[in-house]
Amino acid sequence: MMSSIYDTYDRYDVEFFDDTILTLVTDIPHLVEEWISEIEYIHRNDLHHLIVGLDVEWRPNTTKGVQNPVATLQLCVGPRCLIFQIIHSAYIPQSLVNFFRNMDYTFTGVGIYEDISKLYTDYNLCVWKVADLRELAADKYDAVELYKAGLKDLAKRVLETEIYKPKWITMSRWDEEWLSPAQVQYACLDAFLSFEIGRILINGPGC
Repeated sequence: MMSSIYDTYDRYDVEFFDDTILTLVTDIPHLVEEWISEIEYIHRNDLHHLIVGLDVEWRPNTTKGVQNPVATLQLCVGPRCLIFQIIHSAYIPQSLVNFFRNMDYTFTGVGIYEDISKLYTDYNLCVWKVADLRELAADKYDAVELYKAGLKDLAKRVLETEIYKPKWITMSRWDEEWLSPAQVQYACLDAFLSFEIGRILINGPGC
């Protein structure tokens, strides 16, 4: 299902069936700015309804009463993904702040309200326009059980695709300075699937 990942310094080609997702992993603000600029240039003709898959990861909370901050922020538009190691970044680039505040952009994900709440709590980042994939799917398929679905269930229902989400990666150290290839693949695919499922539920399979 998921083939190998090829490391080219901080850039990866993540393969998922017939898709190759060009993935940038970085904690450097100006590279985040370049990624956003590239996305907005590529999609310059349809920025008024841009869909962006969003997900976050953090080190598992093992101490009662202690909540670890978001370690990685993943964004995906089409076959291009950013994994921003925000916990190691010197600062939050203004272009990312503006990207999140653009009301023409819809950020999609599973449990996205919790994710954007944590981004605000941890980094004072505001994401203004979001859509939860569970709500979109439940409404589209008139299936109340989808309100509690995870990404794996939604991928099966919407994309007719089986995905594997290993618990050991889910619970791994996302605050490490260097992410493993398995972590990169996991984080990338979460954002990519959030985009793909959101695109289909909002625009239809042919768009």
